[in-house]
Amino acid sequence: MTQADKKVFLVVDDDDTLRGRMEKSLALRGFDVCCAAEYEEALEVARERQPDLAVLDLKMPGKSGIELLTALREISPGIRAVILTGYGSITNAVEAIKRGAVNYVNKPADADQVLAALEETASDNVNDSFVPPSLAEAQWEHIQRVLTECDGNISEAARALDIPRRTLQRKLKKLAP
Repeated sequence: MTQADKKVFLVVDDDDTLRGRMEKSLALRGFDVCCAAEYEEALEVARERQPDLAVLDLKMPGKSGIELLTALREISPGIRAVILTGYGSITNAVEAIKRGAVNYVNKPADADQVLAALEETASDNVNDSFVPPSLAEAQWEHIQRVLTECDGNISEAARALDIPRRTLQRKLKKLAP
């Protein structure tokens, strides 16, 4: 397979270790891999390389992976992207899918998980039998939604939720239910 035949895979994550591991793993699987650590660098690389596939970190310094996805779809309309997140929540996943991601993967993730997520779409995972969330899950989702609406500003989110900032910080330190 020549370099021109390989699919271009863009990896964007501010974690140098994860980005490096993902780059090596995807290259070993036959992809032409390009990497970036943040939004502006990713746009520069995308304009130059026109990626076919991408894995984008949700939370990065500056603009988010979801904002990056919107810009990447303008540069490379056929791009198939997966959002990589350490902050797994239904709100984040729904927003990512609305913006054009084919799926999302929770950190820590490896190349096999990312490739599997690219193969299946998030809608493939929808189960016809609805199970209502527990109270703890509903509360966690609500907090994540408000935090997202406040662009990650904990003080602003605490005011919107009408709870003390420290209480919100304690709730956020706990793992998702």
